[in-house]
Amino acid sequence: MRKKKWARPARVLLWLAVCLASMLTVTLGVPALLVKRDAPAPAAGDASRLGAAVLSQSGQGPLVPVFLSKLQTTEQIPLEAYVEGVVAAEMPIEFEPEALKAQALASRTYIVRRILEGDASNVPVNGALVTDTVAHQAFATDADLRERWGAAAYTVNMAKLRKAVAETKDQILLYDGKPINATFFSTSNGYTENSEDYWPDQIPYLRSVPSPWDAKLSPRFKETTTIGYKTALQKLGVSAIAPSAAKATGIKVLEWSAGHRIKSIRIGGKTFTGRDVREKLGLPSSQFTWAWKSATELEFTTYGYGHGVGLSQWGANGMAKEGRKAEDIVKYYYTGIQIGKAADFVSPK
Repeated sequence: MRKKKWARPARVLLWLAVCLASMLTVTLGVPALLVKRDAPAPAAGDASRLGAAVLSQSGQGPLVPVFLSKLQTTEQIPLEAYVEGVVAAEMPIEFEPEALKAQALASRTYIVRRILEGDASNVPVNGALVTDTVAHQAFATDADLRERWGAAAYTVNMAKLRKAVAETKDQILLYDGKPINATFFSTSNGYTENSEDYWPDQIPYLRSVPSPWDAKLSPRFKETTTIGYKTALQKLGVSAIAPSAAKATGIKVLEWSAGHRIKSIRIGGKTFTGRDVREKLGLPSSQFTWAWKSATELEFTTYGYGHGVGLSQWGANGMAKEGRKAEDIVKYYYTGIQIGKAADFVSPK
């Protein structure tokens, strides 16, 4: 009789336990279904690359649709998480914290301006606003950073990165109340370049300023590039280059820019801008000298690395080493700008 008396309650309790376990499983599974994604879910073991996009929804600004070129997918990444990935990809983590903060200000401004303008130029797929390449801003995923830094350095480096970005959260650079075109580059030749000396437009906040720190700090301040004579002819579209500048087909600088770079130059009887020569020959900078290394080779010596317009990253690090703050740095390289709030222009969705 005792067994019969307790058998039914035991079965009821077991049934209730199973129901509660099922409800708990469903409840815990729901948040994963609420994550907004344009790309397919990752394969097993690949969840780390979604860390920023999945875990940083609250208080991280609007979502930025980024085309990840290696994965061939588009992910919606919160603004502040996107800035973290850009700073990590664009600037060495070993740089001073104030330099990292200056980079965060420039990178956040770049993407906010792009969001405002709805500018999806140079993006190979529909639905993305930028790629993760230097065609826009380089961007590193969490998986990229784990691989680059290694397990031992990852925690320390990530803490430094996140602190720099967090301390500039929601801050962007403005001129006349609008987000600026916050261009930046690696290394100056000792000066930055006026915008109109590299690009068509004269922009009031992109003015040439001295940048003496680069020569002392950057490993890319001075480099040499050797180019075969026939290769140079082909890339420049000329039939001959004379060793003597006095000859019509020789190499002769015609005009220098305010930033001490070549503004116009005659090579092989044709006139080029310094930018033309830099891009056609793949030179690091548009300030260069040249010499005949042999009868079949030209050697170019370049000063600086990049287009030279806006913020110099190595210059920013030099200023930070001297105790200058991020605000000082950006206001030095971007003439007449103010610092405003991204939230005044874009809001979380």
